[in-house]
Amino acid sequence: MRTMPPDLSLKLANAVDEMPAFPKSVEKILQLTRDVNCTPKDIVQVIDKDPVVTVKILKVVNSAYYRLPKQITSVNNAVVYLGFNTIKNLALAIAAIGMLPKHNAADFDMDQYLVHSLSTAGIARKLANQTRDTDPMDCFIGGLLHDFGKVVFAQFLPSEFRQALYASRVSGSSLHEALRQTVGVDHAVVGAMLIEKWRFAPELISTISHQYEANQVDTGLFACVFAANQISKQLGFGFGGNPCIYQLPQQVAGRLGGTLDELIASCDDWDSTFEDARLFAKL
Repeated sequence: MRTMPPDLSLKLANAVDEMPAFPKSVEKILQLTRDVNCTPKDIVQVIDKDPVVTVKILKVVNSAYYRLPKQITSVNNAVVYLGFNTIKNLALAIAAIGMLPKHNAADFDMDQYLVHSLSTAGIARKLANQTRDTDPMDCFIGGLLHDFGKVVFAQFLPSEFRQALYASRVSGSSLHEALRQTVGVDHAVVGAMLIEKWRFAPELISTISHQYEANQVDTGLFACVFAANQISKQLGFGFGGNPCIYQLPQQVAGRLGGTLDELIASCDDWDSTFEDARLFAKL
């Protein structure tokens, strides 16, 4: 994490602390997944004890998003059809989306932000199939959460965030650079602080923290999330407040087998990923 003045560090820490906590069941899921002895049955039992999370998972699983051949009536059956990691990360995704505010004083468009984040998540999941030893649903979570620092800014530092959004829009410059000028740090730093508070894996924290310092990280997760973010922006899938699109660093292009334009050209159904994102956002 970058060094910052103590007063700014305290201000951001307080903002992060103001963010809602995950439901107890989701916190328990994160705790269990750090245990090497954890089994799918352990996760299912936790979810089954939370009727709200259970209902939401089954609603998504039975939606057109997954297009399953039959109605799923239990979390256990969902695990059978979609796998342990998919259901675990689906619970995390539902919890994270549930924390998004309906309104914010920065006038940041949360609907467009969510579509961009879900599009990035879906693209990252698809790109994971082009790498070795990278779990698609871990990439989905990385894509979904990569910009969550903006949510912290919009809720708890709205005037500074509004100023940075305006500066970025007027100049056409990157939002993260405008935030560094306005606040002193960008949303990647704050997002990583939040993800660390939520006790996600170190690889995800690093992916979010260094998304504008690509030479610092060389993992499949980082490559998929970084590239997915640029593809989502290039294709206009939602809008997360940042108009700038970056070419893929050498190590990212190497892991994924092509430049940004080549990756976009290699797939003819990106639009379906966008439609899936819009569908998930409505759920």
